[in-house]
Amino acid sequence: MMKRTQQSARESKQEAKDGSKGKSGLFASCSFSSLGLDPKLSDQLQERMGFEAPTLVQAQAIPVILSGRDVLVNAATGTGKTIAYLAPLIHHLQGYSPKVDRSHGTFALVIVPTRELCLQVYETLEKLLHRFHWIVPGYVMGGEKKAKEKARLRKGISILIATPGRLLDHLKNTASFVHKNLRWVIFDEADCILELGYGKEIEQIIKLLGSGQNEEGEEDNIVPKGVQKQNLLLSATLNEKVNHLAKLSLDDPVMIGLDNSKLQQNLSVESPASPNSDGDDMVIHVNKSVNPSSEDYGIPSQLVQKYVRVPCGARLVALLSVLKNLFEREASQKVVVFFSTRDAVDFHYSLLSELQWPPNSGKEEEGTKQLFLKCKTFRLHGSMEQEDRRSAFGTFKTEKQALLLSTDVAARGLDFPKVRCIIQYDCPGEATEYVHRVGRTARIGEKGEALLFLQPIEIDYLKELKKHGASLTEYPLLKVLDKFPIPGNMPRIKKVISLESHPWVISLQRALESVTYSEPKMKNLAKNAFVSWVRGYAAHKGELKSIFVVKKLHLGHVAKSFALREQPSLVGKSHHKESMKRKRDERQKGQQAKKRKNMSGSGGRSTQKTR
Repeated sequence: MMKRTQQSARESKQEAKDGSKGKSGLFASCSFSSLGLDPKLSDQLQERMGFEAPTLVQAQAIPVILSGRDVLVNAATGTGKTIAYLAPLIHHLQGYSPKVDRSHGTFALVIVPTRELCLQVYETLEKLLHRFHWIVPGYVMGGEKKAKEKARLRKGISILIATPGRLLDHLKNTASFVHKNLRWVIFDEADCILELGYGKEIEQIIKLLGSGQNEEGEEDNIVPKGVQKQNLLLSATLNEKVNHLAKLSLDDPVMIGLDNSKLQQNLSVESPASPNSDGDDMVIHVNKSVNPSSEDYGIPSQLVQKYVRVPCGARLVALLSVLKNLFEREASQKVVVFFSTRDAVDFHYSLLSELQWPPNSGKEEEGTKQLFLKCKTFRLHGSMEQEDRRSAFGTFKTEKQALLLSTDVAARGLDFPKVRCIIQYDCPGEATEYVHRVGRTARIGEKGEALLFLQPIEIDYLKELKKHGASLTEYPLLKVLDKFPIPGNMPRIKKVISLESHPWVISLQRALESVTYSEPKMKNLAKNAFVSWVRGYAAHKGELKSIFVVKKLHLGHVAKSFALREQPSLVGKSHHKESMKRKRDERQKGQQAKKRKNMSGSGGRSTQKTR
C-alpha cells in the first residue's frame, strides 16, 4: 500500500512537471496591455476570463491585426486563436467616436463551419464585451428561425458570427441587414469550412461583400475614411483549398504560427511586389514534398498519443473496457469518443444508457446493479434537433465527469474545458482530420491523451500519420482487461491466447448482445449502425483505400462489434433482396432489348430481300 501511494505521488509530481513544461512553452513573457490593447480590455481578459498572460500565438497575432494587415494564422488547436482575433476587433470598436451604435449595422463578420463553434465564439465574445455593452454581439446559423434572425439584424449587430449557408441567405434576402460599415471578415477554421463543401458559398460571400476602402460621404459611416477592409484567415492545417481561399480573400498577408525556417520549408508566399506575381493576388504554395512536423500539423506537444490494436469482433468490448478503466482511474474527467456515422453514435448512446453491470446473476443481486459506466453520457451529431444539439453541447461543457459520443461535428474548433482523453473509435481518414479530433484535448497547455482504435488490417495507417510527424505508442489493452473481476463462475485463464478468448471479453460481449436483443428498437439501431458503418468504410479516398479495404473485412466480426449475433446476410436481408431484385430486373431488361434488336435486324434483312 505504501509503495502504491509513493508511486502515485511520483506520477502526480511528474504530471505537474510535464503540465508546467507544456504551459511554459505555450505562453509569452508579456502582458495583454503591452501588446497595445486597451487597458479595460486587458483587465477584462485577466480578471473575468482568467488569462494571466497571452499565448505565443496571441502575442504574435494581436499587434499585427491591430496594425490593419491581412493575416493568415496557422497554429495548433487550443492555442487561443479566438481571443487572438476578437480582442483587436473590440479594441478598435470601443475607441470609435461617436460610439458604435446598433443602427450602424455590422462592423465585423466571423464565419465558422459549424453551429456549435458559432455558439462557442458567441459565448466568448459576450464575456469579452462585459465592459463594452454598447457593442452588440450576435449570430446567425442553420437550424434557427430566420424570422427571429431577421429581426435581430434589423435592430443591428456590431459583431456577427455566422455559418456560411445562413450568412449567404441573409446577404441575398434580408434587406435590413446593414453592412456598409463592414471592416473585418474573419474565416475561422478555414480548412473545415472548405472541406464541408462551402467553397462556392464563400466565393459568393466575398463577391457580395466586396473589398477595398470605405467610401467617403455615406450616411452613418463611422469607420475612419480610407481605412482598408481587413481579412483574417485561421486554420490548424494548410492545404490547397486553404491556398485558394487565401488567394481570393487576403492581400499581402502576414503569416502567424510558423517560424521563418518552417515557412521556407512548407510554404512559399508570392506578394504583389514579387516579379512572378500578376500584381493582384497573393498565392500560398504548399510544398507537399516536405514532411511537416507534428507541430506544423497542429498537434499539442504535451499530448500523449497511443493506439490500441484490436480485432474487429472485440472492438466494442475493448471500447467499453477502456472507458470503464478511464473513469475508474480518475473519476472527475471528461472523455470524447469519435464515430464515423450518426447511426453509430445513436446505437452506442442507447447501448450505454441500457447496459447494467454485473449482468444477470440471480435475483439476490438485482438491487446491486448499476449502469456499466458511472458517468453522464451525451451525444452530438448533425441530424439532431437544434435544441438537443445546443443542450448536449452546453451541458457537457459544464459537467465535471461526462462522456460525449460524437461525429466529426465536434472535431473542429470546439473548446470543451477539461477534456482529458479523446478516443477515435473509427479512423478519421485524412491525417488532418486526426489532428482536429485530438485537438479537443491538451488545450492551452493542459495535459491530455489521445487513443486511436485500429484493426490488425489497418495498422499501416500509423505510417500515414508518421509522415505528418504524429508518432503513437501502443496501449496496453490486455493489462487493462486483466484488472477487471470476472463475473459468475468463469475461470481466470493464466495465459490468454487471443483477445477474443479473454474471460472478461466473452462475459461482456454476452451482456452486450443480451441488451441488443432485449427489444426490437435496440436491434434496429444496431442493424442501421452496421449498414452505415460498412458503407462509410468503403468510402475512404485516395491512398487510404489501400489501407481501409472493405473486402478484407470479416463482416461477421463487424456485426459482432455492433453486438449482433446474426451474420451480415441476415442483418442486411431486405437490402440484399432489393439488390438481387434490381440485378434480376436489369438482366431481364437487357435480354428484352437484345431480343428487340435481333427482331428489328431480321425484319430489315427480310425487307431487303423483298426489294
